[in-house]
Amino acid sequence: MTPPPPPPPPAAQADHRRTFPPSPETSGPATTWWGKAWVAALEALSLDPARLARGHAYADAGHVDTITVTPGRVVAYVRGSRARPYRADLRLRTLADDDWDTFLDAAAEHPAHLEALLAKTMPQALLDPDSPLSDVPLLPATAGDLLPSCTCPDAGRPCKHAAALCYQVARLLDEDPFLVFLLRGRDEREILDALSRRNAARTATETREPPSVPAIGAREALEQARLPGLLPAPLPPPAHPGTPPSYPQTRGAPDPLALDHLATDAAIRAHTLLTTGADPIAGLTPWQDAVRIAAAQPGSGLTAATRSLYTSLTRALGRTPTELAKAVAAWRQGGATALEILDEPWDPPAGPFDRARSALLALGHQDFRPSRNRLTAGRFQLRYGRDGLWYGYESDSGSDDWWPGGAAGNDPVHVLDLLR
Repeated sequence: MTPPPPPPPPAAQADHRRTFPPSPETSGPATTWWGKAWVAALEALSLDPARLARGHAYADAGHVDTITVTPGRVVAYVRGSRARPYRADLRLRTLADDDWDTFLDAAAEHPAHLEALLAKTMPQALLDPDSPLSDVPLLPATAGDLLPSCTCPDAGRPCKHAAALCYQVARLLDEDPFLVFLLRGRDEREILDALSRRNAARTATETREPPSVPAIGAREALEQARLPGLLPAPLPPPAHPGTPPSYPQTRGAPDPLALDHLATDAAIRAHTLLTTGADPIAGLTPWQDAVRIAAAQPGSGLTAATRSLYTSLTRALGRTPTELAKAVAAWRQGGATALEILDEPWDPPAGPFDRARSALLALGHQDFRPSRNRLTAGRFQLRYGRDGLWYGYESDSGSDDWWPGGAAGNDPVHVLDLLR
């Protein structure tokens, strides 16, 4: 098996990186034909349907954290049954320049292809086996085309964590088919610019009558009485936040990674405000906002980039990196409400709390000891929130170091099962 070429160095990837925040809940399987084609390619290359099924369940349960896509590579941290996440990594072979020229020339032959790509859809003819593009694969076609890896001890290809990342990528492809091109080596701007140049060259060689376009004089258009009726409809909001620029490492300048964090966070806030009319951080305390920023990054302070971020946030707020890592795990479990469950025990009403304990006993689970809003048995703990949901926690045997795990839910038995 010939491995794909190594990814380009960080400096070369800076302009081609896309980062997608974690999605706590998914909307089901891929819906577009290209998203389904990605899933079909994954399942055709896998030798273990059971691992795929576990990976699909992990993706549906929101276990995949922030996803970073660069040419030939997809990386994300995936949370399993343990408190510490694993890093899943997908590598794809990038296309050579000659392959790109073949693909772009054939795509530019049909104006409908360019129109479809501008509308964020993938023309199915671009993958027709009878077309000139049949030798230029966009989706994985062979075992050497898609190489999954993971930091977990499972040697499966893919393991359940890498499979979860693959299924989540299919959902990202539903929203933005241009990710297929980025995975093969070129970003959206490069593709559109190349197609536009080819389209302009074709247009310049054709003789056409200029189209008849309704016109109005500038003076008449600017008259106060006519102006309101001539204003165009507002543009629709973009499907996702924009990608921030890359920042150079310059002596005396701010840390480029810190600038990238700030710019990415500002873009996400602006997009949320534009599409929902609500500021996502309105009313947050400085600690809650720091946890929110850290939770948007992959991992739990394990990489060099996140270690720097965790250090700066904890130093500013007088906290420790371990406290921040725990808070991040809680935030990913359920936002500000889950963070409150981590920090503040409270006395819940007896009804739902007692019913939960009885339900656990009825299903054969060992006796859970109650303490305020918490039920504890061995290395597992369930915490009841003011929102009426149960939140799972786990700790090493004999330790009182509790970490949030799994997803919150109405059924304490189901929440416990997610921890096991």
